[in-house]
Amino acid sequence: MKKIPVFTDDSGWHGNRLKEAFALRGYQAEFISLKDCFLDFTAHSRGVVIPGFDVLPKFAFVRGVPGGALQQVITRLDILHALEMLGVKVYNTGRAVERTVDKAMTSFLLHHHGISTPDTWVCESRLKAHEIMEREISIDKPLVIKPLFGSQGNGVRLIKHGDTFPVPMEAHVDGLYYLQRYVDSGEGAWHDHRVFVIRGKAVAAVLRHGTSWVNNVALGGHCEAIGHGGELGLLAESAAKAVDIDYCGVDIIRDRQGKLYVLEVNSIPAWKGLQGAVDVDIAQALVDDCLGLVN
Repeated sequence: MKKIPVFTDDSGWHGNRLKEAFALRGYQAEFISLKDCFLDFTAHSRGVVIPGFDVLPKFAFVRGVPGGALQQVITRLDILHALEMLGVKVYNTGRAVERTVDKAMTSFLLHHHGISTPDTWVCESRLKAHEIMEREISIDKPLVIKPLFGSQGNGVRLIKHGDTFPVPMEAHVDGLYYLQRYVDSGEGAWHDHRVFVIRGKAVAAVLRHGTSWVNNVALGGHCEAIGHGGELGLLAESAAKAVDIDYCGVDIIRDRQGKLYVLEVNSIPAWKGLQGAVDVDIAQALVDDCLGLVN
């Protein structure tokens, strides 16, 4: 059976689903951390070494890029870029991961392509951030502050009238302010949408109901299957195209007036909650697309 590396530090439920899906197509998934790969620029090396692979594989599936110091993260992404240059199909690409793990760049690309997304500001200056906050709060527009790098709703905070303004170097701020207008989906009936997009096409969608204004499944939200066509699907597909990505989970929220906004595009999305609500086999769809089995 041919081997394929699945880059992850925590295989878990998602890794097991991928392993089963690859096995059905004649591949043995090998879970490998990017921390254990390295660059080798000697005479008889191709340049990238993947433990357990004497010859570079034809495909590589990215399920996780470990965090770390800036130089560590850059080197891990360098490995993905180098593999692509050496002819390995990396899924998702290093470029796509870079564009989406950085919320500022994602927001820029959505804005640049005219895709509906909440008003957003990113700055280092506390003075500028406080000025933005004061202006927005004065017109009754609460703000959400998020870490630039992060997922599953961790470190996200709502700022409204009377709240204490975060200071630099708090764990979830880290000297940078990513501020976004809060989109009210309905007090006490909080919800948003997760649309899964593969190769530019929406394949599944759920309505996520939250126990608070943050609707992530990891923080207690639960999923209800909904149609992935129409305006919702088209918006998700446009967001995926804007960041130029193989597959992604697009988070979309509808305000009280019925307008849709793209909140985030996730290049390493979890789909356990979504899979529990929809019929399509997400892992198999991903594997088949990665292997080029989809026409």
